[in-house]
Amino acid sequence: MDVLLDNLDLFREGFVGTLSLTATSALLALVLGLLIAGFRVSPVPPLRLFGTVYVTLLRNTPLTLLFLVAFFVVPQVLFPGIDSFLLAVVALGMYTSSYISEAIRSGINTVPLGQAEAARSIGMTFTQTLRMIVLPQATRTALPPLSSFLIALTKNSAIAGAFNNVDLFNIQKTLSNEGYDILVIFIWITIGYLIITFAISGLFRLLERRMEVAR
Repeated sequence: MDVLLDNLDLFREGFVGTLSLTATSALLALVLGLLIAGFRVSPVPPLRLFGTVYVTLLRNTPLTLLFLVAFFVVPQVLFPGIDSFLLAVVALGMYTSSYISEAIRSGINTVPLGQAEAARSIGMTFTQTLRMIVLPQATRTALPPLSSFLIALTKNSAIAGAFNNVDLFNIQKTLSNEGYDILVIFIWITIGYLIITFAISGLFRLLERRMEVAR
């Protein structure tokens, strides 16, 4: 308990850092994932090709490699002096978006094709059909895997601590150097991650119950 009480400000800073990184990356991942899922089911071949290449490339690239590219290639080639937090958000968000897009696409595929055809027969565009008819129904199916991917995102955010970002995992280096028991440090860090992941899980369970009532 002394480890926590003696370093409460440091733990709070790390917790807020992990929370900020997770929330911002999750928002980016959801937006990109929804967009890429739309590309994947688009009637426009170049968009489908782009979506397929995006998902295939990112899903088969180790997250650590994406971080290395983001932190050591992007600043030198494209954006010198870019903030490390932003680089971590982009790496995490893009990586997770490839999984989220597949979850959304799978949900879209569960919606009967006849509903999309009926929407087109009354003059609705592809975008209108997707937004008003297909996605509201696909969301019910996509919620469980989305919850799992966002929980995985929370845990993956620990990699950012090795790239000059202040988060829960990063503070263990400071505390270890001060001579605290590494086992106790990791226990408190684990509790911090559990608080965030349980909150995400609870939020999605609530959403699933509301979707069930809506049926």
